[in-house]
Amino acid sequence: MDTVPAVVQNEIHPYYQENDVIPFIQDLGIVVQGWYPLGGRGHTGELLGDSVISEIAGAHGVSSAQVILRWNLQKGVAVIPGSSNPDHIRENTELYHFSLTKDEIARIDALDRGEKHDWY
Repeated sequence: MDTVPAVVQNEIHPYYQENDVIPFIQDLGIVVQGWYPLGGRGHTGELLGDSVISEIAGAHGVSSAQVILRWNLQKGVAVIPGSSNPDHIRENTELYHFSLTKDEIARIDALDRGEKHDWY
């Protein structure tokens, strides 16, 4: 008997999206969890400052981090961002009072660079 994993964790963020892998894993009934959803150490600032993401955040009155996390959730990707800052932790949980439009999701999807930030 084969054992099917419950969760597969992959690096997933707007600059490294794994768009062909995510649906393949999900079609097998496996949850995809995005690792480094905010870009990872040394890359978070660039990602949070991306003009497309910042513009979308401004339109919704939320932070860039919230936009990125919401983008993942709308793709069916579970995210568990890490932070030791209580304000960031609270902000990272406040993702359900807004939704991204199809156009906004397409704009974020267009940011994919295939840019992996960690090798494991």
